[in-house]
Amino acid sequence: MFDDLPPDLARLLTLRVWHAMWLQRIDTKIATLRERETEREQGRRNRPTEPDWIVELGIGNGRPPIEVHVGGCYAAGKRRRPVPRDEARQLLTAGVRACGHCRPDTALDILDLSADPAPAPTLR
Repeated sequence: MFDDLPPDLARLLTLRVWHAMWLQRIDTKIATLRERETEREQGRRNRPTEPDWIVELGIGNGRPPIEVHVGGCYAAGKRRRPVPRDEARQLLTAGVRACGHCRPDTALDILDLSADPAPAPTLR
């Protein structure tokens, strides 16, 4: 039989204490990681849903809207609030700038009516 343990009781007891200490440390670390993972999962489940449309607000009195974004646009500033689809359309048609990155005007099917339409082709 393969027996590499010390032959005396004192050293065996020391090894037992040492291994029990390490098992306690390992169990504590496992419990901490399980708790952290549970908290992450709860955070994922409880995270509010991302709005469909965002209006970026200006600085100053009344904080006027300055730009409309699609929800989740990386270019949206920190001063913003979610808006419903109808309000986003109203803001865009009232002259509030559309974000050039996420193009909410295109997503809302708003055509640029200020540009001259292309001339119709003539048949000869």
